[in-house]
Amino acid sequence: MAERFSSLSPDLAQWWREQPVFFVATAPSGDAGHVNLSPKGLDTLRVLAGDRVAYLDLTGSGVETIAHLRDNGRITLMACAFNGNPRISRIYGRGVVHVAGSPEFDELAPEFPDLPGRRSIVEVAVERVTTSCGYAVPLMDLVDDRDRLVDWAKNKGDDGIAAYWENKNALSIDGLPGLDRPEVDA
Repeated sequence: MAERFSSLSPDLAQWWREQPVFFVATAPSGDAGHVNLSPKGLDTLRVLAGDRVAYLDLTGSGVETIAHLRDNGRITLMACAFNGNPRISRIYGRGVVHVAGSPEFDELAPEFPDLPGRRSIVEVAVERVTTSCGYAVPLMDLVDDRDRLVDWAKNKGDDGIAAYWENKNALSIDGLPGLDRPEVDA
């Protein structure tokens, strides 16, 4: 049965920490523009408190989440249990982007692995948490993390990442501002 909460209980917070993958959904303001849904992994989610979570945002092909959060702050995170007891949980909240090199990023960075290509930390003020059964979510075994993104960022190097941000992460697909200053903290 579905349940709704105003924050993460200790048990649910632990469950979120144990999930190897989670998904982030955002959308621009108004009726135009594209909804974005992105998978995340590599041990990048942290439950900082029952009403506060954050994740390490790595360089990617787009900048939709950052652009949408700067536009309106709305964000939803979702995780599914692919093993053990079935469960789906969503965290709804308001997100802010702390770009690499900012004081807020530097304050939260020790909570996360030191992965190359780190471009921001997304901090979410939790407004609502739900759980549902997940009975139709398939059972799957985790083989391993993919390290291709980490290898790609290492091969690019700091200057290559900064150039990539400038060329590929300055605007969202809808033309909203993304990264406004390329700084690398790799």
